[in-house]
Amino acid sequence: MNKDLTQGSPRTVLWTYTLPLFVSVVFQQLYNIADSVIAGKFAGESALAAVGASYPITMIFMAIAIGSNIGCSVVISRLFGAKEFRSMKTAVSTTLISSLVLSLVLTALGLAGTPLLMQMLGTPADIFDDGALYLAIYIGGFAFLFLYNVTTGVFSSMGDSKTPLYFLIGSSLGNVVLDYVFVRYFRWGVAGVAWATFLAQGVACVLALITLRVRVRAVPTEGRVPLFSRRMLMQIARIAIPSILQQSFVSVGNIFIQLLVNSFGSSVIAGYSAAVKLNTFSITCLTTMGNGVSNFTAQNLGAGREDRVRSGLYAGLMMAAIVCVPFVVCYFGFGNVFVGIFMEDGSSGQALATGVEFLRIASPFYFVVGLKLITDGVLRGAAAMGPFMIATFTDLILRVILAFVFSGVMGTSTGIWLSWPVGWTVAALLTLYFYRKGVWRIRRSA
Repeated sequence: MNKDLTQGSPRTVLWTYTLPLFVSVVFQQLYNIADSVIAGKFAGESALAAVGASYPITMIFMAIAIGSNIGCSVVISRLFGAKEFRSMKTAVSTTLISSLVLSLVLTALGLAGTPLLMQMLGTPADIFDDGALYLAIYIGGFAFLFLYNVTTGVFSSMGDSKTPLYFLIGSSLGNVVLDYVFVRYFRWGVAGVAWATFLAQGVACVLALITLRVRVRAVPTEGRVPLFSRRMLMQIARIAIPSILQQSFVSVGNIFIQLLVNSFGSSVIAGYSAAVKLNTFSITCLTTMGNGVSNFTAQNLGAGREDRVRSGLYAGLMMAAIVCVPFVVCYFGFGNVFVGIFMEDGSSGQALATGVEFLRIASPFYFVVGLKLITDGVLRGAAAMGPFMIATFTDLILRVILAFVFSGVMGTSTGIWLSWPVGWTVAALLTLYFYRKGVWRIRRSA
């Protein structure tokens, strides 16, 4: 059900609202991890490497979907908080129409450019065909992925964090089951992994769209509501485009990192593929909490309740710290166990060692990432996109440059992993500086 985030204790409201979002992303990441686990266990190390080699490209497409999700969420949250329901409905339909058009264009471009994209990454010949096949099937289902993400963003912006959870649970369980059947019994290899995601995401998308239509129509409004508004699209784009650029540039940076990783051979690619999936799990959980803070901030600013924003930030930081503890303990202390889940018995020791090393270097800095992402949520919810992008791009540029410098000096892949904590730390300090400077208040009152 829709929920007003401008009433009640900020801590209680935010925790109650964010918890279903957190559980949703846990299920989402579990089935993403299941793709790699099942590929590695039942199709071998080369299949794991093939899925991992295409991962940075799939993340670019995901970045566009997530950026659009953020753009519509902030605008719709403000309209919902201000009780401007007629404009809110127009914002919802405008978002869905523009998202459908954009996703179809990107699907066509992606399918046409799949071989070139894999070549640009310097994908080793022994995993090239499987990696390209996985990528083509993934892109073929991108419209489902895009519309699903935007739809969950609309639910969340209206204070409903439970409905996306229900869809994700069903989608995740269906994906894992199909993964296992297609790879273990049908012997489809990486194609089976991709088709499982395609089908599970498609069903979830259709059901989410039907539910959203019913939910939005139930909101009382007078008169005919316009289905599309260029003015509304511009408002959404004002938030969405910087968010898409931010997410996309991070993904582009990951492509350069993947290119560097690929130069160290298939075993290092396999180890990195396993570790980066685990790392993405933790970072995405923190990102989701930041998105919850963003919607909380947007609704309260829309209602003129600026006083609640600071309390929301503190509550978000506390949640992030609590979430970080188990990830750090598990990854730093038991990294070999978690990376080993992805490996078949005959996998090389180098693959396992690579994944463990990455996690032990990166995981202690999750607390720093949590500080950045929660504070980002306030800046984004207040539409302070300039400072938000500066901090994020600083992280990206530092990580990419230092990855090449450190690995070149050290002559090993260890240098790549060392660049991550440096970028995270500098970006977190920048974001905190912008928050304390009050740019979110300045933007809000402009």
